[in-house]
Amino acid sequence: MADEISVLVVDDSALMRNLIGRMIEDTPGLVVAEKAMNGNFALQKIPRVNPDVIVLDLEMPEMNGIEFLKERKKQGIDIPVVILSSIAAKGAEVTMEALSLGASDFVQKPSGSVSEDIHVVKDTVVSKLLGYGGAYRRSKGKKVLAPAEYQPKAPSAKLSDIDLHFKLAAQEPVAPAAPPTAIRKPGNTDIIAIGISTGGPDALRVVFANLDPDLKVPIVVVQHMPVGFTNEFAKSLDRICPLNVKEVEDGDIIMPGRILIAQGNRHLEVERKGTGAVARLSDAPQVSGHRPSADVLFASVAMSYSNHALGVIMTGMGRDGAQHLGTIYKEGGLTLGQDEASSVVYGMPRVAYEYGHVMEQIPLERMARKICDVAKTAR
Repeated sequence: MADEISVLVVDDSALMRNLIGRMIEDTPGLVVAEKAMNGNFALQKIPRVNPDVIVLDLEMPEMNGIEFLKERKKQGIDIPVVILSSIAAKGAEVTMEALSLGASDFVQKPSGSVSEDIHVVKDTVVSKLLGYGGAYRRSKGKKVLAPAEYQPKAPSAKLSDIDLHFKLAAQEPVAPAAPPTAIRKPGNTDIIAIGISTGGPDALRVVFANLDPDLKVPIVVVQHMPVGFTNEFAKSLDRICPLNVKEVEDGDIIMPGRILIAQGNRHLEVERKGTGAVARLSDAPQVSGHRPSADVLFASVAMSYSNHALGVIMTGMGRDGAQHLGTIYKEGGLTLGQDEASSVVYGMPRVAYEYGHVMEQIPLERMARKICDVAKTAR
């Protein structure tokens, strides 16, 4: 169909090309534009097939993924790229290099370069292709296929992020519910909590690069990301941010001028201790389909900081964070949501907005300025 998101699959393994191709063809709204066995062939095919998104292996002969990204940049190609990354420790460094060269996001292969079990990350793969490919089509004035009828595979309380994506795509936007009643007035902002998912790597680069160097309020972040990548991700953000950015460790002190990024597959909570606060990590079950979960972080921030918190929910598929952003609101804290136009996937912020939990929607390019202004305003 003309409105489907077309995907160029680039991988040197014929098996991987076929397995990923099958995932794409089995997903409503996605279609395989073409396949290529390395970066060189991909560059040759792009003008002919004009894909909406590229899924790219990093380890390939002749022209690997990094070389492809460098050439893509030289040629001014703006088609979004989702990286397929290996699980090796070095894979995290190369993946962050790929992001710095303009790749939008990545998916971790479950078991090495040729992963016959790639199906276990199908939801992650297709969610990113739907998100980035759809955003690219809209940026070019093209339509995106939205299913006219949607039948969830499970009761609404158990919808997967993909199910929810299609359900929201099939619905007209609704007016937000009445906001919760705050039990106290907002006070000075002593902590900023951010929940973000699909589209997050790019969005956080934009926000963190533009934060004020003199911002004294600590920031804690849940970005949905696999184990083994968040440390390198934090280092990559630290290089462009005027504040200190690090992957959180259990017991880290919540301190001014520092940003803590949640570890992959561990919940992040904050705990007040006397006059200060520390970060706590846990292996408790998934919440809202995720670990780490933005809902877990927001709930702990609301409990520990009451009306002295700012909660921010940004681009991402699903509903994680939407419920307990409202808990921050109820406690008298302040809340912001990324707007639809600048979100790669308007899922998490949309659900939060429709719940009535977002006080103001902000475009990505103004988010850093808004966060700093809110944090620096005395109340």
